Amino acid sequence: MTISSDTLLILSRSAARYDRLLASKCPETMERYVFQRPEAAREAVRRATIVLGDPDLAAGLLTEAPALRWFQSTFAGVDALLPLPSKRIALTRVEGVFGPAMSEYVFGYVLSLARGLFKARENQVRQVWQRIPYQRLAGRRMGICGMGDIGRHLAKTARHFGMTVWGYRLRPAACPEADRLFHPDEFHAFLAGADVVVVTLPLTPATHGLFDEAAFAAMKPTALLINVGRGPVVSEKALVRAVREGRIGGAVLDVFETEPLPADSPLWTLPEVFITPHQAAVSFAEEIVGIFLENYRRFKAGRPLKYVVDPDRGY
Repeated sequence: MTISSDTLLILSRSAARYDRLLASKCPETMERYVFQRPEAAREAVRRATIVLGDPDLAAGLLTEAPALRWFQSTFAGVDALLPLPSKRIALTRVEGVFGPAMSEYVFGYVLSLARGLFKARENQVRQVWQRIPYQRLAGRRMGICGMGDIGRHLAKTARHFGMTVWGYRLRPAACPEADRLFHPDEFHAFLAGADVVVVTLPLTPATHGLFDEAAFAAMKPTALLINVGRGPVVSEKALVRAVREGRIGGAVLDVFETEPLPADSPLWTLPEVFITPHQAAVSFAEEIVGIFLENYRRFKAGRPLKYVVDPDRGY
């Protein structure tokens, strides 16, 4: 394939920003089509050899892309694109940029809850002078469910605060960031020992509904669940029951089975549950463009791409 044959479709909520950043860096011979909405991109996707896009926007278009050879996701999660319509399409995801943002989000809540800062704010509003008991993080245990680049960054942050780290992985692999590593047949033992359980897992057939009634029964009654991975990994029905019955201490949720979270979801009104609208770690175009350009150089040189997704595993 020659450079002149490259046709790039940018399909993203931040499409204009991506286009501005790439304008001076792409070959002049490259055709670029820029859209924020999938319905506007249906004609261009038929000509595209490369797509840089938000997976949820592009999910319904790939069957209409006969020339497509490579899709660079702007997200870490790519489950919306799977299964791929053709084995000829290389799918690459984002890695190495979300760890710091996820750590800020997770420890923003962990610290606020441990130090009673939400309660302190309530007291301020009520003009109540009352000292609030708090817990130190040192000596407590964080269980990180999913030890990819995000999970490993969280582990380093947890250690900074003196926490012990237990890690859970779907596949065997060395992980020096964890003090102890668990695998699928040890899942409930992993949950039983954690004071804070953070979910960073991708959504795959093996992880869908992983946090069910049995999982919550295995957790400490004081444990905090934080889900920054994929919503359907956690059964919301089971979670609501576990919180209401005091079988876990509470939950911080950034992702959900259905997004936006329906107005009639009981999660909205549970005082032990904290909700944010899938914003723990957003994609910043400046960081994603660097990954795209590095992979584009590899693509043109016929070299292996970085962060390739295995369609069978889903990540």
